[in-house]
Amino acid sequence: MSLQGLPPLAPFRPRLLADLKGYNRERFIRDLGAGATVGIVALPLAMAFAIASGLKPEAGLWTAIIAGFLISALGGSSVQIGGPAGAFIVIVYGIVERYGVANLLIATASAGVLLFLLGLFRLGTLVRYVPVSVVIGFTNGIAVLVALSQLRDWLGLDIARMPADFFSQIAVISRHLHNINGHALLLGALCVAGLFVWPRLWAADSRFRRQLDQIDTVSALRATSRLPAPVVALVSLSLLAWGFGLPVATIGSRFGGIPQGLPVFELPDFSWETVRLLVTPTLTIALLGAIESLLCARVADQIGDRPKHDPNQELMAQGIANTIVPFFGGMPATGTIARTVTNIRAGATSPVAGMVHALTLAAVVLIAGPLAMHIPLSVLAGVLLFVAWNMGEWREFGRLRHFSNHYRLMMLSTFFVTIVFDLTVAVELGLVLACVLFVRRQSALFRAEEVGRTPQQITYKLYGSLFFGAVAKVDPLLAAAEGAAPGQGVMLDASHLISLDTTGLDTLEQLHKVLERKGSPLGMEGVQEQPRSLIERSGFAQRLHTFSPVQAR
Repeated sequence: MSLQGLPPLAPFRPRLLADLKGYNRERFIRDLGAGATVGIVALPLAMAFAIASGLKPEAGLWTAIIAGFLISALGGSSVQIGGPAGAFIVIVYGIVERYGVANLLIATASAGVLLFLLGLFRLGTLVRYVPVSVVIGFTNGIAVLVALSQLRDWLGLDIARMPADFFSQIAVISRHLHNINGHALLLGALCVAGLFVWPRLWAADSRFRRQLDQIDTVSALRATSRLPAPVVALVSLSLLAWGFGLPVATIGSRFGGIPQGLPVFELPDFSWETVRLLVTPTLTIALLGAIESLLCARVADQIGDRPKHDPNQELMAQGIANTIVPFFGGMPATGTIARTVTNIRAGATSPVAGMVHALTLAAVVLIAGPLAMHIPLSVLAGVLLFVAWNMGEWREFGRLRHFSNHYRLMMLSTFFVTIVFDLTVAVELGLVLACVLFVRRQSALFRAEEVGRTPQQITYKLYGSLFFGAVAKVDPLLAAAEGAAPGQGVMLDASHLISLDTTGLDTLEQLHKVLERKGSPLGMEGVQEQPRSLIERSGFAQRLHTFSPVQAR
C-alpha cells in the first residue's frame, strides 16, 4: 500500500512470527528461564522508576507487564525487553509536576500514536542520524538528574515534594541536610555497595568463587549466585529494616502498599484543547522513546549473531504499547538496555522470553504484592543510584581531549542543557549545533585553486562541495575575473567538485555575468554527476562556452 508521492508504508510484521518458525522445546526452555530471570530483575526497577517519577509503584509494575508483553509480542527485535526506563524519570516527573497525572496519561497515549506513525511511514532509520555526541550528552545529563532525584529518599530527608528543576532540587536538599536519617542512609549505602560487589563476588575469576569451587558441600550457596543483585538487595535489606524495626520510609508508609488484583481499564478526561497544550510533552516522550528503544535494539544486535532488528516494526510496537498502557494507569515505556542485556545473557532466543518476563512479573505482583509494603524507599533509591551510574558513559568525559572542538561543544552543551533545562531543548540544541558545525566543516573543505594561466585562459580547480555555506570562498575567483584582461576566459576543472546546490549555482552564474560583460568565456570540464544534473536542469549549461561532464568509466 502506498500514498501518491510518498514511499510505501512499512509492513506490520512482528519478529515473533519469524522466530516461531522452527521453534522447539529446547528453545522454549531457554526462553522460559531467561524470561523468569528478567521478570525478577524488573520487579524492583519497575517500582523504583515509578516512584522516582512521582507516580505510585503499581504504575511502573503494570507498565512493565503490559507494555513489556506487547513490545515483545509485536516488536521488531528478537530479544529486546520493554518497560519503564530510567531515562523517563526526569521527563515524567516534570510532566506530572506541571500538568498532573491525568495529562501525563494523555501525553503518553498521544506519543504512542506518534511513535506508531513514525514506524508506519518508515522513519525509524532517522533516529540513526542523531549524532553520538548528542546521545552521550543527554544520556549523561539524564543520569545526573536521576541520581539527584534519589537523594531525598537515599538520605531519608523529610521533604514532602521535590521540585522538578535542577537548581531548585539542590536548594531544597541543601536546606534539609541537617535532618539526614542515618538508618535510611545506611540501608541505601549497603544497597549501592551490594550492587557493586555482588556480581564481582561471583565472577568466574574472583578469588571467592575459586575457593567455593573447591568445596563440594556448598552447592546451595553457589546457587544463590544466579540471583540478580537488585533482588538480593531488595529482599535482604527489607528483612533487615523490618526485623530491627528501623524508622525509615517504606512503600507501605508512603503509598499504602500495592493493590492486589488486575488494573482497571479507565479512560482519562480527554479533549482536543488538552492535547494542544500537551504538544511539547508528547513530542518529548515520543522522541526519547524512539531514541532509547532503537539504541537499545542496536546494542542487542551487537551481542550475538541473531538477525538485526527492524526499526520501523519496533517503533510501531512501542507506539501500540504506549497507546494502551495509559488506560491502565501506566507510564511511558521503551526498550531497556540493562534488562535486554540480562535477557540475552540468560539465553533468550526469541520474543517469547520477553513475554514470559511480563507474565512472571504479573504472577509475582498478584501473589506477593502485599509484601512490597515493607520495602524501604532508601533501598529503591540505592537501586536507582546504581542504575544512574551504569546509565552514564562517564569515560567519554575523559576521552574528550582526543576529539575535535566540534564534538566537545555538541556533547557538553547537550549535557549541561539537559541538566539545566530539559531533554527536548537539549536535543534540539544538539541537532542545531550538529547542523551548524557540519556546514562549517563542509565549507572548510571547499577550495578553488588556480592551476594554470595563459593570456587566453585562467584555469581553476574546484574541490569539495560548493553550497550555501561555502560560496564566500568563491569571492577571490570573482575578484580574479574582474581583474582579468578582456577576452581572457576562465575554465573550471570540476572533476573534484562533489556536489553543488542552488546557492552555489547562483554564484557560478554571477561569475558568468562578470566574464560576459568583459567578453570573456566561462567553461566547465570534468563535471561530476550531481553538479552536472543541476547545471543541465537549470539551463546554465547552454549559457557556458564549453561544458563537458566527467568521462564515464
